[in-house]
Amino acid sequence: MTAATISGPTQLVSAIAEQILRSLPQWFGVEAALLRYAAEAQILPSFVALSAGVPIGFISLRKHNPDTVEINCIAVVPDRHRSGVGTALCNAASNWWASQGGRLLHVKTIGPTRNDSSYARTRAFYVARGFVRVEEFIELWPGYPCLLLVLPLTERHGARPRGQLST
Repeated sequence: MTAATISGPTQLVSAIAEQILRSLPQWFGVEAALLRYAAEAQILPSFVALSAGVPIGFISLRKHNPDTVEINCIAVVPDRHRSGVGTALCNAASNWWASQGGRLLHVKTIGPTRNDSSYARTRAFYVARGFVRVEEFIELWPGYPCLLLVLPLTERHGARPRGQLST
């Protein structure tokens, strides 16, 4: 298996994002959401994972304020799960955001009150990478419990030390 290279931040062509998302129906089975994530990858800062020049994954980021950016979407083709591609994408995003002076990277995903083995894997992925579970919101996404996880960016990521908030 060819090693992946990560490039970005860039804007990803929505058709490429859509192709990757369609390979993951257990996570991206709601058509309107899939199309929205694909379109947003074209306008939000994104990192793409390539293997032999072929896109195999991406992560798109939404800036909320000078300190916080959210993982808007992350997706890796199924045959590259558990190969380090998702971790490399998260690392690229967190290192880039810290280099911009950011302090927090956060993500929302389906919460544990919904019994779903695919999302249990997603939550385990984030926790294994240092994300901290903050709160589950039952009504934020109608019909889907939403778990908020946060990754504090440390000085090793290049983030500002505590107490130095931007204005």
